[in-house]
This record gives sequence, structure tokens and C-alpha cells, in this order.
Amino acid sequence: MGRLEPGINGGRLAPAEYEANFADLHPRLDHHEALVASDRCYFCYDAPCMTACPTSIDIPMFIRQISTGNAIGAAKTIFDQNILGGMCARVCPTETLCEQACVRNTAEERPVEIGRLQRFATDTAMEADKQFYARAEPTGKTIAVVGAGPAGLAAAHRLAVNGHSVVIFEAREKSGGLNEYGIATYKTVDDFAAREVEYVLSIGGIEVRNRQMLGRDFTLADLTATYDAVFLGLGLSGVNALNVEGESLEGVSDAVEFIAGLRQAKDKGAIAIGRRVVVLGGGMTAIDAAVQAKLLGAEEVTICYRRGKEHMNASEFEQDLATSKGVIIRHWLAPKRIVGKDGKLAGIEVEYMALADGRLSGTGETGVIAADQIFKAIGQTFEANGLGSLKIEGGRIAVDGEGHTSLDKVWAGGDCVRGGEDLTVTSVAQGRDAAESINRALAVGAARASAVA
Repeated sequence: MGRLEPGINGGRLAPAEYEANFADLHPRLDHHEALVASDRCYFCYDAPCMTACPTSIDIPMFIRQISTGNAIGAAKTIFDQNILGGMCARVCPTETLCEQACVRNTAEERPVEIGRLQRFATDTAMEADKQFYARAEPTGKTIAVVGAGPAGLAAAHRLAVNGHSVVIFEAREKSGGLNEYGIATYKTVDDFAAREVEYVLSIGGIEVRNRQMLGRDFTLADLTATYDAVFLGLGLSGVNALNVEGESLEGVSDAVEFIAGLRQAKDKGAIAIGRRVVVLGGGMTAIDAAVQAKLLGAEEVTICYRRGKEHMNASEFEQDLATSKGVIIRHWLAPKRIVGKDGKLAGIEVEYMALADGRLSGTGETGVIAADQIFKAIGQTFEANGLGSLKIEGGRIAVDGEGHTSLDKVWAGGDCVRGGEDLTVTSVAQGRDAAESINRALAVGAARASAVA
């Protein structure tokens, strides 16, 4: 069998196994299931779940609408605050946001299934091709948006609703950002990311120019000279290096690239995977890479994280998901050296770590884990050329509370800004709010120009 072959190979499983392994993680609720799930909501006044949502969706309202058979109305309640509510229903860490805040946890230790109810409503509206929004009268203003990820799409949609024309510049072949390229395949099946982009753009007034990269094809100065305002939703494109011996060996690669390749693959069997895989990191990217390596037929997958379980950025739910799929999670291990044999990857030497006086340090004790493939998931960095004098703080773009940057006509949001949380839902909120700030600024400018005239 293919799974017994050494090295990194594709086709380790039968086609039916790939299909089963990468099926929808949380299938959509049917109508009856949605009614039962919505009936568990207390419809709290000043609901803590709503406060916990970065986009401030009126969660009790949309769940009540579902409970009365009005899924379309529920979708509008969601989309009014989060136009990418369908994707967020699939990928949001609800277990640490709205569902963690649910008062049902106190009585039953089981929250209302807010995420799945949100998906039920938004899927119902999208499948009915229900468009809730019409563009306002054209303002004559055109805004450039750099990046067609969650922040850029949310900003573009809100700007279009307010009557502005929008041009999105996207470096990749497809729009969607991490929703298209960076999410585990089993979380967003059936090309949902692409379908959601189409839904967002269907309002009109938004032009997308793909394969246009800031710093290569244009600069920020070019945009500010041409457009009435600019929104930067650049995301993170750089990947941190391990800076250890052997990092350049064949078989050592970035988890981000692995996930993107798998997301775009028409045939999962064509994706090569090792027998023994090690993933370095403790965040969502590490979990997604490790679980999918296992689903592709890797026999042994180990996550190595330099701190303890309680320090991992990945939620407890995601950690439990990984272990349920057979992934081994080992804590307090830091990479020390990539081990090669005859020019090929053979394993990784790790050092045991410990906290002493609040500081992480090596103990001097080491060990070796056999591996024929290693994925690095140790964080991404902000890299962008062509920004000119734009102020950068802490390696990301500095913004105020409305997303306004140091330059008069430029706003930013999402993972590229200082203080970003690297969550789809947070990026949507920042893009939406920046768009409202841009709209107000343009309105003030128009009023002043009218007064002068």
C-alpha cells in the first residue's frame, strides 16, 4: 500500500478515503435541527454573546428570527454587521468568542450552537440569491482597496453600499485572502470562499484587478494620487524562519504554503505527504497543517510547541480535534537542529524548555524525533513594499481607532495593522469600520468643497 512507502508521496489513500476525510467538519443544520437549536437560546437582554462578537452581531435577534421561521431575516441581521457572516460561521473560534460567553454554559456546560445557526441563516439567504443591499446614489468618489481578503472585501462592500466606486487590487490569482488560501479544507468545502466573494461583489460598483501587487505593479503614492481614498487590507505575506541548521533541507517547508496548495488542489491524492510529519508551532496554522497531514495519510504526525498546552494560540477545541484525528501534541519542545542523512531529511533535534522566573529557556536536555517532512507554522510577518512614508509600528501599520493611518487619505485594517488579532471576524470588523470612517471623511470634504463654491 502507498501508506507504507518511505519518503514524501501522494496517493497514500484510496479516493473514497480522501473524500470522507475532507468532508464538511460541521455540516449545515437542517430546518428542524435549526429550530431545535434556536429554542435553547434565552434571548438575553444585553447578551454577553453579542458583546463577545467582534462584529457585534445581534445574536439573540437572529436566533429568535430563526426560531420563528424567518431565516432570511436572520441572515440580514447577520449581514448588516458582517457581510462575510457565512465564512465566519464556519471558521470563527466561536468556542472562545460568542459560544464561550453563552449563559447556557453555566447551567448545562453546553452553549447554544451560535456558529451553526449563523451558517444556517446565511446559507439559506445565499442559496436563495437574496441581495439585501442596494447602492446609494453615486457619489462620484472612487476608493482603492489593496487586498481582496476579509478586511478588503468588507471595506469594499460597505463603501459600495454608500455609493462610492471601488477598485480592489489583489496580488493573487483568486480573491478571498486567507479564506481562499489559508483555511483548512474541511472547514470550507464546495468552493464556499469563492461563492462568498461573488455574493459580496454582486452589489455592484466593485472592480477587482487580480495579479496586481503593491510595490511591484504600483505604489501607495500612485494610488493616493489617483483615488479619493485608499484602504490597505494587505494581510501577512512573510513567514518566520527557524534559523537553525538544516532548515534548507528538502522536506522542510512552510505550513502556510502546504495549506494553500491543498486548498487549491483538485485531487487530494496528488498532494504528497510524508510518513512521519512534524509540525512546529502552536497556533491555528499548526493545527490545520497537522490535521490535514493526518487526513492525507501520514502515519505519524507530531506537533512540537515550545510552551505548555495553556499557552497555545489554538483553542482547546482545535487541540482536541487534532488529537481526535491521531495527531500527537508535544509541549515544551523547541527546534534545535534539522537532522539530515545522505542529503535527505531524517528528523529534528529538539530541546526541552522550561519557564524560570517567567522566562522561557532551554534545559540543555535534547532529543530527536524521526521525520521525513517538517512544516513550519511559527508565525507570519508583515512584508510590503511601496508604502513610502507610511508609519509602521511593531512591524505593522500604525492606525487610530477608526483605521486611519499616518497619511491623510489612507486607512488600513486586518492582519497588517498593529494590534490585529489574526481572525477573519476581526478583519471584517476593521474593514467595515474603516469604510465608515472613509465615508464620513469624504462627506466632510464634499461639504467643505460645496461651502467654498
